[in-house]
Amino acid sequence: MKYRTLGKDLKVSEVGLGCMGMSHAYGAPADKKEMTKLLAEAVDIGYTFFDTAEVYGTAENPHDNEELVGSALKPYRNKIALATKFGIHFDMESSIVNKPLVPDSRPEVIRASVDASLKRLGTDHIDLYYQHRNDPNVPVEEVAGVMADLIKEGKITHWGLSEATEDTIRRAHAICPLTAVQNRYSMMARWYENLFFVLEELNIGYVAFSPLANGFLSARYGKDSRFEEGTDYRSVMPQFTPDAVEQNQKLLELISMVAEGKHATPGQIALAWMLCKKHYIVPIPGTRKPDRLRENAGAAEIELTKKEIETLDKQLDAMEMSDVFGGTGSKKEGKE
Repeated sequence: MKYRTLGKDLKVSEVGLGCMGMSHAYGAPADKKEMTKLLAEAVDIGYTFFDTAEVYGTAENPHDNEELVGSALKPYRNKIALATKFGIHFDMESSIVNKPLVPDSRPEVIRASVDASLKRLGTDHIDLYYQHRNDPNVPVEEVAGVMADLIKEGKITHWGLSEATEDTIRRAHAICPLTAVQNRYSMMARWYENLFFVLEELNIGYVAFSPLANGFLSARYGKDSRFEEGTDYRSVMPQFTPDAVEQNQKLLELISMVAEGKHATPGQIALAWMLCKKHYIVPIPGTRKPDRLRENAGAAEIELTKKEIETLDKQLDAMEMSDVFGGTGSKKEGKE
């Protein structure tokens, strides 16, 4: 595994591991013993960047993922960087699968959240602490002020924003410098590319979540794929409908063609595309499977030239694609 630096000095593996799906949004939680073994294997492979959040869990155990990650990675704590998030909870009264988000970044809530996350993660500091979503009722400058205090207190060492826009980034960074922005990004979801110049200007890293479009770009799903209703968000994601799978065949054929030429898998090309585009992008694909864990890590070894990236971008620009899942809506703000 190769490594790169987010912001000023947060060194992480080029490919990180998004841990959400082990506990949340992709069906019933996985077996904890198996996931503990998987997380240990990730460290052995060279992953040093692990992403979770206080809300990744189930109705029965809302904080399942932080507890899992904290316990499984405790033996390796001095080798890794832990990222978690604050600032939302789910509207549990809703009957939909991906329940609406309720932003809440009041200072007292943040302080309660960081202390609870530290306890669940079994650590004395969090390496990267994100505001999970903007709270329209709390100015980001106030949130940044709390982050500055938490850094001084040693509870966190770096902070970031998730699903952030240019204005929010600039306002937050002016109060307490940001290390990373974690936004959705994939070949099917490129609407945040307009932030690249801001991140370069301010020396902020880009952590790309859903870099495989929730697994679709792995080319392992077809029109007959079925997902667990009620617990698997993919059951309601637009890119997985039979019509969308058919509509996206040209995209999958393009990725597969490039993959064949590079002796790689489609998923590796989807990750290498962003890794080779910008030196400050770190994708965090998630998985429950050892073979996919190794496959994703292998993307860091694939080289795509600047010309190859430009050619791919032009082809993607001209290609008709289905809609892709763009994020869970907010109860207060509507769809984000």
